[in-house]
Amino acid sequence: MGVLTGRTALVTGASRGIGRGIAERLGRDGARVAVHYGRNEAAAKGTVAAIEAAGGSAFTIGVELGRPGDAEALWAEFDRHADGLDVLVNNAGIGNARPVEEIEEWDYDRLFAVNVKAPFFIAKHGMARLHDGGRVINISSGLARTAVMPNYMAYAMTKGALDVFSRDLSKVLGPRGIRVNSVAPGIIDTDNTAELLYGTDEGWAQAAAISALGQVGTPADVADVVAFLASDAGRWVTGSWVDATGGSLT
Repeated sequence: MGVLTGRTALVTGASRGIGRGIAERLGRDGARVAVHYGRNEAAAKGTVAAIEAAGGSAFTIGVELGRPGDAEALWAEFDRHADGLDVLVNNAGIGNARPVEEIEEWDYDRLFAVNVKAPFFIAKHGMARLHDGGRVINISSGLARTAVMPNYMAYAMTKGALDVFSRDLSKVLGPRGIRVNSVAPGIIDTDNTAELLYGTDEGWAQAAAISALGQVGTPADVADVVAFLASDAGRWVTGSWVDATGGSLT
């Protein structure tokens, strides 16, 4: 029996990358997983299939974030499949590597709509569904605390806002025994980082050199940290910013 058996988890942006890794890990730990996706239904179904092949249970929720009413639509879909929630992982997000001189207002607004506003209102509308003793885990970024990639300034700002949200929400939900934390990955080998890692002959080596461990992370590296916080082993951790960058900030 897994440590999350009998519990329900929702992972946003779980059709690929870090989100898929988290969803699959929580599924292996016994949770029934709501696999959220924005547009790629086939990829989300692939995540569900992987969870089920490992003996777990999962279902998909298709709602594009960053639009008015997105949180309400997400929960309406969720309520069709489950009654209550134990673990909420706000993972869905978009990036932008344009320098400050080039970023447009609509780019900026879109970043904050998906990366900050959506998690805020997903959590707000989800609080009544979260069982006492539950978990909220927001996926941040090491870039919120380092200027190693200044062209990601606006993206990093969204993650800094998400970290403040985690900190303060932990005080709001603490009386119910609900723990709230941020997990901050470094450079992870996903399709989002493919150009950075594989676009040049030096890309992988340069990215690995940023980490104190001399490696590029994998989705499983982040998923294991999330799984710890979601489990009873993480019961005394809340309001924290958990560095999962492989020592990229040292």
